This record gives sequence, C-alpha cells and structure tokens, in this order.
Amino acid sequence: MTESVPLGDVAQINPRPDKPLAEDDIVSFLSMADVETDGTTTGGTDRPFGAVSRGYTQFEKGDILVAKITPCFENGKIAQAVTRHFRAAGSTEFHVVRPRPSILDSRYLHHFLRQSSIRIDGERRMTGSAGQRRVPHSYLASLRIPLVPVDEQRRIAEILDRAAELLTKRRYSVTLLENLAKSVFLETFGETAGEYQSATVGDLAADRKNSIRTGPFGSQLLHSEFVESGIQVLGIDNAVNNEFRWGKKRFITEEKYRKLARYQVFPGDVIITIMGTCGRCAVVPEDLGVAINTKHLCCISLDQGKCLPEFLHSYFLMHPIARSYLQRTAKGAIMSGLNMNIIKAMPVALPPLSQQERYVAVVRDIHHQKLRQLRHLRELAELFESLQARAFSGEL
Repeated sequence: MTESVPLGDVAQINPRPDKPLAEDDIVSFLSMADVETDGTTTGGTDRPFGAVSRGYTQFEKGDILVAKITPCFENGKIAQAVTRHFRAAGSTEFHVVRPRPSILDSRYLHHFLRQSSIRIDGERRMTGSAGQRRVPHSYLASLRIPLVPVDEQRRIAEILDRAAELLTKRRYSVTLLENLAKSVFLETFGETAGEYQSATVGDLAADRKNSIRTGPFGSQLLHSEFVESGIQVLGIDNAVNNEFRWGKKRFITEEKYRKLARYQVFPGDVIITIMGTCGRCAVVPEDLGVAINTKHLCCISLDQGKCLPEFLHSYFLMHPIARSYLQRTAKGAIMSGLNMNIIKAMPVALPPLSQQERYVAVVRDIHHQKLRQLRHLRELAELFESLQARAFSGEL
C-alpha cells in the first residue's frame, strides 16, 4: 500500500526567500491573470525586482502557485511556475508550494493539487467573509499526498502531462471554432453596414403585444413561489455564456403561469441579460417547452420575415455599430444601465433576409461542429479525472 504523508512534511508552504535580491535584479512577474484555468502560465513579464518587491509574493521557477482566493482556486488557477528567470514574483493571492526535490517531483505535485476533489474540499475549508474567502495555509499543509519513489512520480507525471495536453488541444479546437464564427460575421457584415437598410431592434420585433418584454417585477414573482416542477423560468444563467444553456432549474405552478402568461418565452426568441452580468445574449432553442423569463432578462420575439434570431444574436455581440451604441448609451461599468428601452432603440444595419439565411446556415454548421468537439472534450475530461484518481491511488 502506498504511503501518504502530509504535504507540509515534503514541501515548503509559502517559503521565505533564501537569497536577497537587489532592486535592479530582473525577475519574472506573474499576475493572477497570467495563470490559466488549465494550469498553464503565460511566462510572465520581466521587471526589475525593485518594481515588485513590495506587496508581492516571491517564488522560484518550478514552485507550484495555488490561487488562494475564490473563485480563482475553484476554477483551477493552480500552476507550476514556468518562468524565464529563476527568481520570480507575483500576486499576494498565490500560495507558493515548493517541493523538496529529493522526495517530491514538482509536476507530480502539480497534478495532485489540480484534482477536482481537492479543489472541492479546499472550497469547503475556505475562511473569511463573503467575497473575501481564501484557502488557508493550513489546508495545503495538511493534505496527504501519496509518496512513491521520485522516478515513479516522474513516470506518473509524464502520463498525466500527455493526457492534459490532449485536453488543451481539444479546448483550443473549440476556441478556433468560436473565433471562426466571429470572423465569418465580421467579414460578411462588419464593413458593409452602409449598404444595408437602417432599422432598430424595435422595428424588427414581431407585430404583436409584448414582443419585447422583461419579466415580472416585485411581488409579481417571489423566490418563495418557485417549486420543484412545473413551468420553467429562465434567468441570467441561461444566457450568461452568450449561448443558451440549462442552468439552475426554476419552476412555477400552472396556476401562477396563467397569471404571468404575458411573459412567456418562445423558441427562437432572443434573450439579453439586463441585470447582474449585463449584456449577455442567447437564442432560445426549439425544444424549450413552456417557459417565462425573470426580470433579469429582456426577451425579444422577432418578425422572422425581417430578421433571423441568430443574426440579431451575432449582431448584438459583435457588430461595431451595436458595440459602439451600447458602450455609448448604457450607463455605468459593464453595461450596468442596460434596459429594455436601450435595446429597443439599438440601431441595426439590416442585410437582406437571403444574406442572413446564408450566414445562419454557416453558423449552424460551425455550432454543430463545436457541439461535437465539446462532447469529445467532456469525454476526455472524464477520462482524465479517472486517470488522476488511478494515479494517486497507486493503480496507474
């Protein structure tokens, strides 16, 4: 049976610098933004030590950086410091873990700390008030890590490195498809706005009452009225990724729905977040079923003889006219003043329906390819987690 030992016995947690540096010594600097959620780093930037020596964490190449603050820790900002210089500095929100090289391999430790089970457990152990919660030093020190010979650790780390590389490549392929969709839109519509009919979102709405609407306000719909099953209620989480996704399930009764039926959401509607995380947009899928939206969303039912939902979705998120209008009109930071009237008045350079249809056909094909890649990515992620579990239980 593999021996497990407290991490604090085989690694230093937040070690003190063992060599003083002069102010003009060049170090690598890593901010929290330089650490990706897949555990890689950008390499940082070169800075004189004097520019970063106050108020920053010092570490060395090969140390493991563990984000201590929420949500960075939970999102996987845990990386081996691969930097241009041996000496480095970074955010004070990093814990620095330095393995004792004679008994603990750095890459082995990196994979051990990136296990989802550890991140979930670490989140439960966080201390501090809401918005300021952090993983304590003591949690890392007390973690029990399986200790096998260093050569065996390196073999395991190499296997996990190769598997992690496959995941990274699959994520990159998804990103390429997302960028392709944006490029197609901008190349097709971005530079030719003057050739098209001028309209507003309000002009493109279906010719019926409440074709542009927000959800019920105040006492019309209380949180206490949500039930376990019934009529679905859509909120910010359904659009926050700029594509429709099922988030937290919320339902109201049939009786409550009859009172709120004017807020019904239909397949093909465009929903835009106007509270919380504002300015996110999605198209409602065909298999929605009966649903209403909350006050956090503006819902647009389009006259699809004029404008297709996928076109408006792309236009809202990507067209220079739309982005300029929203930045100029919305009040406060991150579109905190976005509302239904602003959306109604947004100018649209409207291409002919035939051109919209050609664009939508291309985008749907890209979307289907992306879905296939995402399914493969989920399968790879599940296999990788299984591989991690076997690696640290002595079965690999």
